[in-house]
Amino acid sequence: MRLTLLSVDILDGPERDNDAEREVDFESEEAAVLPDQTRDDTERGWGERDYSNDDRLLDDRPPHWG
Repeated sequence: MRLTLLSVDILDGPERDNDAEREVDFESEEAAVLPDQTRDDTERGWGERDYSNDDRLLDDRPPHWG
């Protein structure tokens, strides 16, 4: 989808603004201007460690389970 931005002039005879009439591609594959998630919004940003203890806890069975 391509949209064209048009300027609305409220002054009498203003100079033409070429940037206001440029085409903007909203489906561009380029990197986003702002990330979806900041570094502070992750576990690592809050000081959490990368490793998980889940595998050890799932493998840790009581002795009577054989």
